[in-house]
Amino acid sequence: MPSANTHLTNAPFRARRLAVLLVLAGLLTPALPLLAAETSPPLMLAKVYHAGVSLADYWVSEKYDGVRGYWDGEKLLTRGGERIAAPAWFTADWPKIAMDGELWAGRGQFAKAVSTVRQQTPDDAAWRTMRFMVFDLPAQGGPFTERISALNGVVSRIDQPWVQAVAQFKVANHRALQSLLATTEKHGGEGLMLHRGASLYKGQRTDDLLKVKTHEDTEARVVAHIPGKGKYAGVLGALLVEMPGVDGKPGRRFKLGSGFNDEQRQNPPALGSTVTYRFRGLNGSGVPRFASFMRVREDRPV
Repeated sequence: MPSANTHLTNAPFRARRLAVLLVLAGLLTPALPLLAAETSPPLMLAKVYHAGVSLADYWVSEKYDGVRGYWDGEKLLTRGGERIAAPAWFTADWPKIAMDGELWAGRGQFAKAVSTVRQQTPDDAAWRTMRFMVFDLPAQGGPFTERISALNGVVSRIDQPWVQAVAQFKVANHRALQSLLATTEKHGGEGLMLHRGASLYKGQRTDDLLKVKTHEDTEARVVAHIPGKGKYAGVLGALLVEMPGVDGKPGRRFKLGSGFNDEQRQNPPALGSTVTYRFRGLNGSGVPRFASFMRVREDRPV
């Protein structure tokens, strides 16, 4: 970290930097995002695809770049367990069974989806452009291959155009998968998902569910703001972020300095927030290579 007397011309940034120094001195507890561990839905989370996976065992679908939505049979929740204030008509007549899916505004419309979902007072016009792309029935039981037909039946009975079952299909081999990935990304899609046909629904990260993208991406917690130098003097230079811990050990920390626009450097992600970044593998010490900021993870309405 730069010395305490580093001059920052931007007043809001000076205040944030003072908070960082107080945190490091043990005089202030960083503001963490609202925890919802007791109410967070037990979601099945994906690992990353790699060549050599037996594709005959998996179903393939498009990866929709929206906001994870979990219908618990009564209300719509975010990944973090916060209730989503969707209009009453949006969830009217949904069944009393759990549905896991993505609240999606279309290809390339991630920011719009986030903005719509985060509003405590729903914007009816914005919700008219949203779709709930359902990809699993967590409480259905049985292997995924059997849950697909059950899911299609549930969505058919709901019979609402904004509720859609995610199409599942097979590919022959790695080359065909990569060709499909290239076509999907060319048309604005985020990537692909693989779901093992024999798998049960598990509320954990598992290789029964794999994401396929040109770039890997994952998340880290913001620990500190590092002031910039040169052309970035007075604004954010980099985030100090912490990767999730493994086996009870604290996560590795590293500087995330690229991928920010001017507005984000003026108003960087808050301490304690979770950010998503893309990267290309890990170096020898386990730090992501060519890491670049993508966005703040938005889990709850404001």
